Amino acid sequence: MAGIAASISWLGSQLSCCHNNLPALALSLVLLALLLDYVKRRKRSSRWPPGPTPLPFIGNLLLLDVKNPHKSVQDLEKKFGPVISLQFGWRNMVILSGFKTIKEALGQNPENFVDRPEVPLFSLLNRGKNCGGIGFATCNNGWREQRRFIVSTLKNFGMGKKTLEKRVSEEAGYLCSEFKSKEGSPFDPQILIYRAVSNIFCTLAFGDRFEYSDNTFLKLMHVTEEFMKETIRNLPQLIAAGSWLSYFPGPHRKLQKRYGDISIILKEIVSEHKKTRDPTFPRDLIDAFLEEIDKAKGKPDSSFNEQNLINILVDLFMAGTETSSSTVLWGLLNMVNHPEVQKRVQEEIDEEIGRVRSPVMEDQLKLPYTCAVIHEIQRCADVLPVATPYMVHRDTEVGKFVIPKETAVFNHLSSVLKDETMWEKPHEFYPEHFLDADGQFVKREAFLPFSLGRHACPGEPLSKMELFLFFTSLLQHFTFCFPKNCPRSQDRKKWHLPERGRN
Repeated sequence: MAGIAASISWLGSQLSCCHNNLPALALSLVLLALLLDYVKRRKRSSRWPPGPTPLPFIGNLLLLDVKNPHKSVQDLEKKFGPVISLQFGWRNMVILSGFKTIKEALGQNPENFVDRPEVPLFSLLNRGKNCGGIGFATCNNGWREQRRFIVSTLKNFGMGKKTLEKRVSEEAGYLCSEFKSKEGSPFDPQILIYRAVSNIFCTLAFGDRFEYSDNTFLKLMHVTEEFMKETIRNLPQLIAAGSWLSYFPGPHRKLQKRYGDISIILKEIVSEHKKTRDPTFPRDLIDAFLEEIDKAKGKPDSSFNEQNLINILVDLFMAGTETSSSTVLWGLLNMVNHPEVQKRVQEEIDEEIGRVRSPVMEDQLKLPYTCAVIHEIQRCADVLPVATPYMVHRDTEVGKFVIPKETAVFNHLSSVLKDETMWEKPHEFYPEHFLDADGQFVKREAFLPFSLGRHACPGEPLSKMELFLFFTSLLQHFTFCFPKNCPRSQDRKKWHLPERGRN
């Protein structure tokens, strides 16, 4: 280490001598960065997980296919195994894959996987102190305060209760009516499904649903969807970047613009709530949050402030709409591709529910095959292939490796849902994965579409309700197929939707 210290000392002297010589200064800075990168890698223990050699400055960013990062991770798993080390910029990261590895990590050391890595560029999205939102917030008192509030408030407004079930069932009826209006003509169901699922969140957060043609509703969905696409597409770069990158052009500029567009819409909705709310009778999540803001006046360290309300609404809207709507859409696509499965589901619904009464959550007990199909849809849809990262707050053993303190850790959920050691036919659509020998529904240990740990999705019960009620309601009334003479591989957005014939 003495040689390294001498080298740094020499570089320091060169920097002090060439402050008026820009080329020499730039070269010295590059050499210093290379040396610091070398020192950083030298300090890694012998139990540091294997992985590709990082390049100076950018690390392994070039290894990731931004259009298909999931495929890049799969290729790395084949080469390095279930525990892989990467470097994004200057930040060390580890990817965990496979059910056994992820269960060992989060099951044996749950207290080590409670924090989130800091993302300096998120400060551009007004996510500073006491307003970090809920999705990417570090595990501080503000995050704990907000998670307790959200879980409690969602329960108060119907989460897991008959009142919300009734609301989801009503929205399923609106969705079926919209589908019926398209009968006989090919159409893209994605937009309608996204609107229906979004409306459930709007009921909880804003106190009411929107008409599908409402301009504010359509604009909110559009800008949120665009923001989410940009975030997912650039997540590794955003996590890797330091706060200094905010002074340069890049994808974060577009994110900042999208976030500003979302904030304008939400601030208008919050402003309207302020004018019309009754503090003694909160109507929804916004009213409940505004009440907490009133209580927190005079407490500068409170996480109850208007900017944090906007950030939390954005987090919940994204988490509560994209995954559920995508899963429902994938469910219909699987029914198109497996008409024999669709027919069997419809026969079970006809026998147990009929075609007049709307499905309710209690029907799950009478629909084992339908429930198995829904779970298999979730497994195969794989809408969240890589979970939002954790950051371990102390050195953590996983297998024969040690993940150092403050390392970001990604769980590759897709590798769990397709784990060849846990599923009979991991790469096929096979509802029998969730049925026993008697045809009854069974849970599977490796079914983890919502991840594990303390950061597991608080909206999981709502997502399950939406998926069951939307899917069964649609299959109760319609049979899904591609239009005649329409090659499936070329036009998956066009569907033919005949209403089911009466027997």
